[in-house]
Amino acid sequence: MLRYLTAGESHGPQLTAIVEGLPAGVPVSADLINRELFRRQQGYGRGGRMKIESDTVEILSGVRWGEAMGSPVTLVVQNRDWPNWLEKMSAQPDHRDDSIAVTRPRPGHADLTGVLKYGHRDVRNVLERSSARETAVRVAVGAVAKQFLGEFGIRVGGYVTEIGEVSAAVPDLPLEERWRLAAASEVFCCDVAAEAAMKGAIDTAKGDGDTLGGVVEVQVLGCPPGLGSYVQWDRKLDARLAMALMSIQAIKGVEVGIGFEAARRPGSKVHDEIFRDEARPDHGAVGAYYRPSNNAGGIEGGMSNGEPIVLRAAMKPIPTLYKPLRSVDMRSHEPFEAAVERSDTCAVPAALVVAEAVVALEIANAFLEKFGGDSLAEIRRNYAGYREQVRHA
Repeated sequence: MLRYLTAGESHGPQLTAIVEGLPAGVPVSADLINRELFRRQQGYGRGGRMKIESDTVEILSGVRWGEAMGSPVTLVVQNRDWPNWLEKMSAQPDHRDDSIAVTRPRPGHADLTGVLKYGHRDVRNVLERSSARETAVRVAVGAVAKQFLGEFGIRVGGYVTEIGEVSAAVPDLPLEERWRLAAASEVFCCDVAAEAAMKGAIDTAKGDGDTLGGVVEVQVLGCPPGLGSYVQWDRKLDARLAMALMSIQAIKGVEVGIGFEAARRPGSKVHDEIFRDEARPDHGAVGAYYRPSNNAGGIEGGMSNGEPIVLRAAMKPIPTLYKPLRSVDMRSHEPFEAAVERSDTCAVPAALVVAEAVVALEIANAFLEKFGGDSLAEIRRNYAGYREQVRHA
């Protein structure tokens, strides 16, 4: 089983992840991890912190000469802004300064509920950990998962489909060509006309002191049938992927395949018919079986069915506004405008990179459950046997 924990605060010295269960022999490249970290920091609408941070990873354990050793892998992403927060975020008791406590919770954040839950008097104790800054180290872990999946021909990618009220027209092109177009876009969109409209909407929101959300779509190519299970609720692949996506800060909705559209259509226009052709090239251990449509988004009965996995996640607008909403000071109980932390106008492109990361992690975990072993070579043998079994079904 592949599992991980993250630690660290937004303005602390570093973000840390410990990954346990990565098989021995899996290639782990810091360059590939840094490429994903760089992608997360891009995107039209990002704020001032992206000019300060230049995220890179340090691999502190579990990897030798570019390969996982089978022991826990420690990944660290330093916070470059830490020197400016040495006193405010110090772990030493003699540095305590109640005069700088944040007492005005921001609507839409974890601030108020977190303070009430944990008995804090300073909102900073909540906002530092609940911040989306934590996703930087999750992207690093997801990049490791992508490298593992790549050993078996499984690719994870995606693009932005909506920002605010602007929707993209997705071109009828192979998925990997759409990914290439999105990679060249400032908003990670594969529709040039929509990109211009999205940037205009972001500019308008910024001028108004407002923020925008949107929708990202993630796809998984080359995934074999049979990941996940129908036998228990917590083993269903779509449920696990939905939880992974919902764990991302500001994500408020998830769809699989055509999602909510399935509720509006009759069954004859929803369910994907099944065909068999022995001459059809093998794609991800599907063998002779295939579906000409993919409304199910590659998942049926809680299991991958061999077709591309398609997921969408809806991100709410960032709740930190430069034209603050009203709140209440928790010390004086007087009404005030909410506190303003440095923030983005739109982080939907960054959310796409995080979404790819958590999807890759969950697919890698399900893959290891199905074909697991202690080394990459052992997993290859297990997977080869399964592919042979499915090919002749």
